[in-house]
Amino acid sequence: MPATPRSSLPSGGRVAAVLAWCAAVAHPFVLLSALRAGPYRSTELRLFLTAVTVGLALPLARRNPLAALGLLLTGLFAGATTRPEAVLLYLPVLAADGIVGWLAARRPLRVLLPAALGSLAVQVAAATYTTSGQDVFVSTVAALALALLTAGLLGRSVRDRRGHAAELRAATAAEAVAAERLRIARELHDVVAHSIGVIAIQAGVGRRVIETQPAEARNALATIETTSRETLAGLRRTLGALRAAARDADGHAPRDPAPGLADLERLTASTADAGVRVEVRHLGDPGRPLPPEVDLAAYRIVQESLTNVVRHASAPACRVTVERGEDGLVVEITDDGPATARPAGPAPAGGGYGIVGMRERTELLGGRFSAGPRPGGGFHVTALLPLPTTAPEGTRPS
Repeated sequence: MPATPRSSLPSGGRVAAVLAWCAAVAHPFVLLSALRAGPYRSTELRLFLTAVTVGLALPLARRNPLAALGLLLTGLFAGATTRPEAVLLYLPVLAADGIVGWLAARRPLRVLLPAALGSLAVQVAAATYTTSGQDVFVSTVAALALALLTAGLLGRSVRDRRGHAAELRAATAAEAVAAERLRIARELHDVVAHSIGVIAIQAGVGRRVIETQPAEARNALATIETTSRETLAGLRRTLGALRAAARDADGHAPRDPAPGLADLERLTASTADAGVRVEVRHLGDPGRPLPPEVDLAAYRIVQESLTNVVRHASAPACRVTVERGEDGLVVEITDDGPATARPAGPAPAGGGYGIVGMRERTELLGGRFSAGPRPGGGFHVTALLPLPTTAPEGTRPS
């Protein structure tokens, strides 16, 4: 059975559209009657009736401004042929100018210019019936042109402001997308880089000793397995957090919490499996709760620094110092290995982004970051993360 075609407008909308068209079509005739109405052709009464008749065309202006403009101009010219007082035609002229301004704000120039020129032509033609004397006619035409130009310029300014606002919204959305991509890149780098470094070292150890020290090779393989599982869990947690960043329709938050300084023991254990012993010192008040973003940033900075020690330092040990102050958290990582392979500046083309990422994390929280060779040898990373004077809700002790 073929589908029955349906109108794009609901029944109520169709009725309103029909009424708007009927009122606008009646406007020229009602305006002619209004200009001749009233005892002794009362100006006040005719002004009131003119205002009412102009209102008949306005509902159609919202639906079809060009048709409404044409009917308004038709009524204006027809009324002018009766040679009424000029003041009686002010409202129709203003209404026509208002529609031209609306067209300027919402329609392209190819629609605006013919409508504006046609409106001006009709208004000038109407002025020939309501003015006397060349000087009055010229001044009237100038006033009509100025009023129409003002309406057009106001409409175009509204259009420009809307366009500028749309561009700002698009630019803001693009910046938000770029910032989110950068955050995802930092998070994935921090999750994967440390574990891959440990896996690479352990794989090398296992390959070298598999013939001579099978037990040591088995230990290396066990470390690779454990680190791989932890990395997979971290990736799943990160991807789950990204999917649920705005919370789903049921309001469920990610089930696994983000890592923090409370997880340093597990991090140092995996670093020790890679051959680097880590000494951790906590100064200040270790029970003071930290905001989640500070806790995560501190953990990631330590994680990336230990990854760099494992990859580049050739040092048997390093030190991690976490100091909680009244207004800031200081994280410092030092080692005694050579620092020649670890530039503290921007990452070269094709190089790593660890130090750049740590600096970005610190600066996003309004902190200070420094990294570079130590005077006596080795390398240091120091980050100062500001803390609120009172711990916000949702903080957790680390």
